[in-house]
Amino acid sequence: MDICMVHKTTDMQKTIFITGASSGLGKATARLFQAKGWKVIAAMRSPEKETELAQLQNVTLIQLDVTNPQQITTAVAQALAQGAVDVVFNNAGYGLMGALEALSDEQVVKQIDTNLLGVIRVTQAFIPHFRERKQGVFISTTSMGGFLTFPLHSIYHAAKFGVEGWSEGMAFELGLHNIRIKTVAPGGIATDFLGRSLDKSSHPGYQEMENKLFAVVDSMMQAASAPEQIAAVVYEAATDGKDQIRYVAGEDAKAMYARRLEIGNEAFRKEIEQQIMG
Repeated sequence: MDICMVHKTTDMQKTIFITGASSGLGKATARLFQAKGWKVIAAMRSPEKETELAQLQNVTLIQLDVTNPQQITTAVAQALAQGAVDVVFNNAGYGLMGALEALSDEQVVKQIDTNLLGVIRVTQAFIPHFRERKQGVFISTTSMGGFLTFPLHSIYHAAKFGVEGWSEGMAFELGLHNIRIKTVAPGGIATDFLGRSLDKSSHPGYQEMENKLFAVVDSMMQAASAPEQIAAVVYEAATDGKDQIRYVAGEDAKAMYARRLEIGNEAFRKEIEQQIMG
């Protein structure tokens, strides 16, 4: 009797595959799902440097740079060799700030490659598995920057708006096979993102805007959510069974999203401009 119960529990255990799991939201999500009894496959560029997640039961570390198609193929094969995957959380990404004039082509390509194409590639690699099982959930971290904009973040917005629109479009074809696709759009997250994952480029033609924007960003981060709060929204999206694409996460993002819906896109853009430039 006891053996049967153990076997049943093992069969019911679900698995999540997380990219960008070495820090911030990715790590918080890995910890939460592990605590909820899930198997976690934590993908990151340098798994040999990760010590905290490596100590947790039912957590497997896998090397993955989402800009490398061959590594994606290898990582997905390694994950599926361990058994079925139920949820894929596309979380790897970084921020790029600066006037377009100040950005190199390398920066622009890296931003799109990581934050948009990486999401698309990882998703594409898992679709056959989900389609065969006739179930599965894809979740991608976007941002409130996926539905509203700030100065000096145009390429970041291009990538995040891209993931939002792509996800909505993908919902039609994935829905044919009982597969969900969702986005979690947080506002500020209280991590070291600004120091660790933000690539900044300055240009003398935009110095005043840069200075004022940095002052606003610093104040905005005081209202930032803890990564654990956003991870809870990821868990909700993964488990609620809803046919819902966008999950706005964090009080700051919810307030700004509501304001944009209330006054309309153009009025909201002008309001942001006034707040930044005075």
